[in-house]
Amino acid sequence: MKIEDKINAVLEKIRPFLINDGGDAKLIKYKDGIAYIKMLGSCSNCLYSGITIQDTIETILTSEIPEVLEVKEYIEGLN
Repeated sequence: MKIEDKINAVLEKIRPFLINDGGDAKLIKYKDGIAYIKMLGSCSNCLYSGITIQDTIETILTSEIPEVLEVKEYIEGLN
């Protein structure tokens, strides 16, 4: 199974909690141990999206997928 598929499978577990708050998250790319996640819906404009990525998504992804070393928020034009 490709790393991207593993990441998406884990995101499916997290997704209901994000959707419950009117948001969502999508894997944009995985490169050199870093998963780039784009926050969607109300999460895209939330002041706490960075905290959600670091404290929730990164914690879960790095604990379940050893190849994922870090999670960064994908910002178009920057990464």
